[in-house]
Amino acid sequence: MDEDIMRMPDQYSTEVGENGISLSGGQQQRVAIARAMIIDPYILILDDALSAVDAETEKNILSAVRKDSSEKILIISASRISSVVDADEILVFSKGKIVERGSHRQLLENNGYYAKTFHQQELASQLENSKEGD
Repeated sequence: MDEDIMRMPDQYSTEVGENGISLSGGQQQRVAIARAMIIDPYILILDDALSAVDAETEKNILSAVRKDSSEKILIISASRISSVVDADEILVFSKGKIVERGSHRQLLENNGYYAKTFHQQELASQLENSKEGD
């Protein structure tokens, strides 16, 4: 977020929001995560907090959050499986009930909903990357 802030008219003193400049959805998410990290919570819950950022930004944010949260509890609710592949335990919900549970590797081996969704998202990502390369 620092690079974005440094490009703003008054850098860290720039007013944002209703009377200031508008932030994109991804910028808003990054600011919210930064605010949460600053207070150094023992438990950090990210509720689809990376849905508006690109894959590379997601990877960088998760790496930083994990590094800073090594002795803490991190709970991530996500639609994109890439957000949770490194989790110790993944819970897959359907209609409010846990339908699958395990590590990324275990869930892929089970070949259930998680595995099917993972492969669909991987294919979509590959197709998107190939379009960008054209």
